[in-house]
Amino acid sequence: MSRLLVLVLALLLPAAPAVAAPSGWTVTGPGQVTAEVALNSGNLTLAVRRQGRTVLQPASVGLTTTTADLTEDLVFTGRRDRVVMERYAMPTGKRVQRAARMTESQLGFRAASGSFDLVVRVSADGVAYRYVLPQPATVTGEVSSFVVPDESKAWLLPYNAWYEANRVRTTAGEATGDFGYPSLFQNGQDFALLTESDVDGRYAGSRLRKSGDGFQVVLADAQVASTGTTPWRTAIVGDLATVSTSTLVDDLASPARVADQSWIKPGKVAWSWLSEHSSPGDFARQKQYVDFAARNGWEYTLVDEGWSSAWVPELIRYARAQGVEILLWLRWSDLDTAQERDTVLPRIKQWGAKGVKLDFMESDSQDRYRWYDAVLQKTADLRLMVNFHGSTIPHGLARTWPHVLTMEAVRGAENYPPAANNPVQFFTRNVAGSMDYTPVSLEVGTKEASIAHEVALPVVYESGWTHFADKPEAYERHPEALRYLNQLPTVWDETRMLDGDPDSHAVVARRNGERWFVGGIATQDRTLRAPLSFLGGGQWLVETVRDPAIRADVVRDTQVLRNTDTLSVPTRRNGGFAAVVCRYRPGLKTCDRPIRQVPKTTLTVTPAGTTDTPAGSTIEVTGTFTNGDKEIRDVRLTATAPEGWSVSGATIRRPRLAPGESINGRWRLTAGSQAGPVDLPIVATFGGVHVEQAVKAFVPPPAPVNGAQVSDLPFQSETNGWGPVERDRSNGENTAGDGNALSIGGVTYTKGLGTHAPSEVSVYLGRSCERLIAKIGLDDETTEPGSVVFQLYGDDKPLYDSGTIRGKGAAVPIDVDVSGVRMLSLRVTDGGDGRNFDHADWAEAALTC
Repeated sequence: MSRLLVLVLALLLPAAPAVAAPSGWTVTGPGQVTAEVALNSGNLTLAVRRQGRTVLQPASVGLTTTTADLTEDLVFTGRRDRVVMERYAMPTGKRVQRAARMTESQLGFRAASGSFDLVVRVSADGVAYRYVLPQPATVTGEVSSFVVPDESKAWLLPYNAWYEANRVRTTAGEATGDFGYPSLFQNGQDFALLTESDVDGRYAGSRLRKSGDGFQVVLADAQVASTGTTPWRTAIVGDLATVSTSTLVDDLASPARVADQSWIKPGKVAWSWLSEHSSPGDFARQKQYVDFAARNGWEYTLVDEGWSSAWVPELIRYARAQGVEILLWLRWSDLDTAQERDTVLPRIKQWGAKGVKLDFMESDSQDRYRWYDAVLQKTADLRLMVNFHGSTIPHGLARTWPHVLTMEAVRGAENYPPAANNPVQFFTRNVAGSMDYTPVSLEVGTKEASIAHEVALPVVYESGWTHFADKPEAYERHPEALRYLNQLPTVWDETRMLDGDPDSHAVVARRNGERWFVGGIATQDRTLRAPLSFLGGGQWLVETVRDPAIRADVVRDTQVLRNTDTLSVPTRRNGGFAAVVCRYRPGLKTCDRPIRQVPKTTLTVTPAGTTDTPAGSTIEVTGTFTNGDKEIRDVRLTATAPEGWSVSGATIRRPRLAPGESINGRWRLTAGSQAGPVDLPIVATFGGVHVEQAVKAFVPPPAPVNGAQVSDLPFQSETNGWGPVERDRSNGENTAGDGNALSIGGVTYTKGLGTHAPSEVSVYLGRSCERLIAKIGLDDETTEPGSVVFQLYGDDKPLYDSGTIRGKGAAVPIDVDVSGVRMLSLRVTDGGDGRNFDHADWAEAALTC
């Protein structure tokens, strides 16, 4: 057949019909949830259905960059499907062992200016999607949104970047403004909890804004430098029990970046700040909190704002000898540079602290998320656990960085929230991850909630570290409440919602090993019910603590029940109950287990006092470790060389040590080149207990030369009321360098120290100087008058006292004899009217040597 004939026949035959490009795609999960993606006139939408019902209506999908508009005129380019199955473990959360199974579809789209993949995952408990760009880009916004029927009930959090507002009950149609995650909606029998997952410094955080008939995702930054992959826009979907016990946020997050997690230890924490705001600055009082924690088997004590580096190392040694570990509070700005992170965190680690509470981040910006990345990497490297306060919400962070034990992002006890706002937190904020509400306020706070309600909170709320809000004496005045708290773990193998409603009540059961703990809270008079069908067969001992007729310590009831029974507890307004459940055997009286008590021991070291040890010289140290009242095993006694030092001498080992028996060791340490005070730890260990005392050494710096300015000398110790002591500028109360030029009575000074009472700086004189001259006074920086007292101490002996200086005025010249002084301390104390506006300057502080 000729080519001409073929061409003629082709022209005469009817054309084959064109195959239309698909305009809709269904992603079906392993359960009864589906995602429906549709492309209409070039615009992309996503809807969510459950059991055939529409839970989230079609809502816009797409994003814009500085070079591309990927929100309209889109064309489908292809689809790839897979099943994502992951097993992982976490030290915190609703359950330790996790199994995630999700259907994933990757849908490709292009526009005239660019392309992207929409990655959709569907699990049995929800739907999530993210954008994947072909290369890094600067994102200028997303049209990502969720559309909920107007009549849907809504429990929403008015947005601020620290997530501490009270939740409001409204409807989707009535809502206006910006809202923080997670946001809960109810449409008939279906619930949807909207949030985000896998957010870090590769992107920015976001919030929801009511816009038109939907809730649009609004980024914290006008522009985001994306690596090309965005966070997951996440909707947890199901009945209320499914939503409240979901781990979808963690399932979507990046896998753990910490391989060895053996050092990550959740636990109960004694905490003093809420009940006694000034107590973190009181060494003796903090020791009492440690004693209380030790008596009751609590694993930690948190020392909040106000602690001093002058005594914290000693507190840590005191606590560890009793089996209690110390956590320390820091402001985020104390670690906002790499240099600070490389200096402050290793020092805290060297002291022996086990973790840090980092506060006041208060931002969802990409820059702040990059700070999270940096501080988490550094703390992971140092094996320091973390609690974030004044923070964003959890968004899978604890899966990626499992040393994040808890986060605040809730209107917790320190804000005195209404008790009526407590049930909703279980169904919203706590779904996203561990929540540091700081529960169990018995005598501090509003006392709206009953004692049993408070005791139930650490069961209803999950937190890897549970910081208890009240003082030791308050708990000891409620011995039955304390007895229950002492049995309570903070690690859970299983979590069940037994009954509840976000507006009125929550009844939750959590399992640790073979014991179940049940907590119930209510906002109004009602009978709280806990069906026991989650238990196995046979008989179970159930010990319940409930409220008496008046506000007082809880009453304990004991009964034997089966899994066909329902535990029913009448409660009054803002009341509750808590229970512990264990398998019954004849004669069993309680589910309680013994509280671990650390054997008493003593460790003495020599030499006493502080020994000057010039660089390269040696110091001989000894240690004597004596057992107390119980036999201990696997005992080791050794000396530890600080960084830059070396040690010689054997580690002393004994397989067992009888009561009253001692072991002794002797070591020689060679000083490093770093000048300043150094602790030389002598450490005894046994059965996981760390007992430490330190020999005090001092590597002298060069003695000052004649005319040396104090602001140019190295500080051997430093404390300050607000922010750091400043060199050659006034105190700005926050970070180093944030003050103004030194100015007293209208006169500006180029040299000196800017402090804020109470303050103390020590400098080494080496007995080589005769006089200190300076001009002292309150800095002009503040607009209000303050009052302070300037003092000089030489080797802890008073040399000078200014008396109280009040208000603004000319600088006071001083000339003080410092002959024979080894260590000079410049102190500023408050003048008696509180520590506000006490910006005190040591101007032109110079030495005659």
